[in-house]
Amino acid sequence: MGSGILIQVSNCCYALDMAVTVSSGRDWTFLSNHGHVLVHLNRYPDSRIRDISDAVGITERSAQAILADLVEAGYVTISKVGRRNSYKLNAGLKFRHPSEAGKPISSLLKIFS
Repeated sequence: MGSGILIQVSNCCYALDMAVTVSSGRDWTFLSNHGHVLVHLNRYPDSRIRDISDAVGITERSAQAILADLVEAGYVTISKVGRRNSYKLNAGLKFRHPSEAGKPISSLLKIFS
């Protein structure tokens, strides 16, 4: 076997090629939906709710709720441009989780810019 690993479960051994992706049967990502919305708005500040929900893979209602959370916490400011909304991020605010609380969200946004 090339670059792989050997896993023993009970009395059976399974050889896995390292190039093969092992799925746990659950879909997950490293970013929460709130994080995905922030990244999307950083790229496309004039997005409609439908654009945001389609890009993140959530319902429009969920996108609205997430936007409300982000606005309430001060991460996003909404302004009207004609009949549409434009979103401005406050990239200087810090992450909310204690493990990353000292870092500004601009660190995350730079990765995906």
